[in-house]
Amino acid sequence: MDAKEVLAFIKKNNVVMVDIKFTDWPGQWQHFSVPSVELTEDAFEDGFGFDGSSLRGWKTIDNSDMLAIPDPSTAVLDPFCQHPTLSILGNIVDPITREPYSRDPRYIAHKAENYLKSSGIGDAVYFGPEAEFFVFDSARFETKMNMGFYEIDSIEGSWNTGAEGDGSGGPNLAYKTRTKGGYLPVSPTDTQQDLRTEMVLEMQKAGIYIERQHHEVATAGQAEIDVRFDTLTKMADQMQLYKYIVRNVARRHNKVATFMPKPLFKDNGSGMHCHQSIWKAGKPLFAGSGYAGFSEIGLYYIGGILKHARALAALTNPTTNSYKRLVPGYEAPVNLAYSSSNRSAAIRIPAYSASPKAKRLEARFPDPSCNPYLAFAALTMAGIDGIENKIDPGEPMDKNIYALAPEILKQIPKMPGSLDEALDELEADHEFLLKGDVFTEDALEAWISYKRVSEAEQVRIRPHPHEFELYFDV
Repeated sequence: MDAKEVLAFIKKNNVVMVDIKFTDWPGQWQHFSVPSVELTEDAFEDGFGFDGSSLRGWKTIDNSDMLAIPDPSTAVLDPFCQHPTLSILGNIVDPITREPYSRDPRYIAHKAENYLKSSGIGDAVYFGPEAEFFVFDSARFETKMNMGFYEIDSIEGSWNTGAEGDGSGGPNLAYKTRTKGGYLPVSPTDTQQDLRTEMVLEMQKAGIYIERQHHEVATAGQAEIDVRFDTLTKMADQMQLYKYIVRNVARRHNKVATFMPKPLFKDNGSGMHCHQSIWKAGKPLFAGSGYAGFSEIGLYYIGGILKHARALAALTNPTTNSYKRLVPGYEAPVNLAYSSSNRSAAIRIPAYSASPKAKRLEARFPDPSCNPYLAFAALTMAGIDGIENKIDPGEPMDKNIYALAPEILKQIPKMPGSLDEALDELEADHEFLLKGDVFTEDALEAWISYKRVSEAEQVRIRPHPHEFELYFDV
């Protein structure tokens, strides 16, 4: 929709409120609302002012004024508001210079797409993320100076086979999902089929093209809903809407959804495998006659991601909890190798279809705690760097990497083992992100500082409950 069409849509649907949403630096949606009469044609150029000083990683209180310029192409009815409300994304600009804000994640995504076009390599980069998540029946957590705990529960949880009831006054009817046994079971083991379908229906109403939904590997309500691929910024927009719908449909049913990568011990965490391809003039560039039907340019793209993967981790796996999932020998692909149809490698070339249009790579290490604008932009810039510098990805690894002998495993580079390590890698290797001013030094410094001080350090200085089991009697 353009501005005129949005205004006509508001009138046709009796919209009373316009909710202007934008993504903060770490990656969460923020919003403010204005009466629908305030959204005039001029507002699509003048924008709406707000205070950016309280938003994580953004402006300080002495320089806090910001503008959100509504993007009419993102308008959609909000399905969770009591009164008819139009949801629309805002691009963030400086009110004095009218320049886009360098730390607006959506602006960074736009710049990555523009850099691809200016490079002459291609005119569109497509992403198809597979975001996994959990839907629990309850979640409690707290930390104080003298205590700390978390407790998650689910009627599906394997730990509830011996429970007295179902937690809501009914009997225990068994059929719990086994640990690591949740991939594709039918009901009554899968209790959330209707819940996921409701999420799908809400996503479809909002314009998201859904390919499938299913229960995932872990016990306790792990799920996946797959979306059809789209261009970088549009897909990042959709992922923010996707998360919003998942969380609010769960809440509608008195459940709670989380995209935290590793909420459960000894079971699979939630990843976000990212399928990627570049097209030019309507033709796919990754299809060719090389390994697994890949082109030379596609293999160079893989080479760029593998070369920069340890730095990319600070953006694609940006939480301390991410590294509870990225552990060698467990379920996540930490080994920096590529292969065809091999899910133990960090990069997989899917073999579902021989069609050139389906030829793509799948980066398997990202997780859904990331800011999708930043993660997709960074992956794109790494791939472009691989193409521009003809980075050879090496020989493919057509073996189960998890079963390799230790002496062979040692020779394969791996993802970082902690957020601190990933941030160190990003500090040392980020020139490829600065091309075309896609990421700026200021933006990267702000990201690294925020993640170190507000997250990594805060986790590092707190005692862990398991340390009491290990060390209380030392």
